[in-house]
Amino acid sequence: MELLPAIDLRAGAAVRLTQGDFGREEQYGDPVALAARYVAGGARWIHVVDLDGARTGVAHERGVLAQIVRRSDEAGVRVEFGGGIRSEDDADEVLASGVARVVLGTAALEEPALAGRCARRWPGRVAVGLDYRVGDDGVAEAQAQGWLAGSGRAVTDLLELWAKEPIGAVVATSVTRDGMLSGPDLAGLQALLAVTSLPVVASGGVSGPDDLVALARLTAGGRRLAGAIVGKAIVEGRLSVEEGIAACAASV
Repeated sequence: MELLPAIDLRAGAAVRLTQGDFGREEQYGDPVALAARYVAGGARWIHVVDLDGARTGVAHERGVLAQIVRRSDEAGVRVEFGGGIRSEDDADEVLASGVARVVLGTAALEEPALAGRCARRWPGRVAVGLDYRVGDDGVAEAQAQGWLAGSGRAVTDLLELWAKEPIGAVVATSVTRDGMLSGPDLAGLQALLAVTSLPVVASGGVSGPDDLVALARLTAGGRRLAGAIVGKAIVEGRLSVEEGIAACAASV
C-alpha cells in the first residue's frame, strides 16, 4: 500500500479543513516547503488538492501546483492533483504540466462518461474522487462541489459504470472522518474493495501508524488497498512520512 502525503491548497497556503468545512480551516504555511519535507521523508507520491477549485470549478492554485511539481519531479516523486477539474481540457492542461495523475471529482459525478473518456485517453493517469457520506439508509452517497452538496448518486452505482474503464485509482474519502483524526472508515473501505476491481486509495481519519497498519491489512475478495492519503496526522506531527511508509508496508 502506497503512502500519499497530502497538501490542501487555499489562497497559496497549505491548509486543512475539518470535515470539509471551509469555516474550520487550519493553516500550515508554505506548501512548497511542505512538499520538500515529504520528498525528504521518502514519499513516492504527493496528493495535492485545490480546495477553492473543488468548490467553484475555477482553478486557483496552478502557480503553486507548478512549484510543487517542479520540486517533486527533481526527486522522482509523482504528484496526484484534484480540485476544479471540470473538463477534458482541464485534465489535459494539468497532466501536461507534469502531474502524474489527475483526480476528477464533481465533474465525474455530474458526467460519469467524462471520467471514462479521460481514462481511455490517459490510461492509468486519471483517478475518480468519491467523497462520500453514509445516509440513514446505510447507502454511501457521493458528494460534490467540495463536499457542499450531495450528488444523489450511490458510490456503488458509479463504480459499476466505471468497472471496465482504465481508471488509475478510486480516491475514496469518508467526509465525516476527514480531518477528525478518529480512525479510517474500515468497514466502508472494505465494502468498496468488495464491489470494484479498480485500485482503491483510502482517505480520511488516519491519526497515526496503527491506522495505516489497519488499512494495509484490510482485505476483501483477496484484494487490498492501493494507497492511503494522510494529511493532518503528518502536518501536526502525529506521524512522520518515514513512519507512514513503514506502516504501509505492513501487508508485505
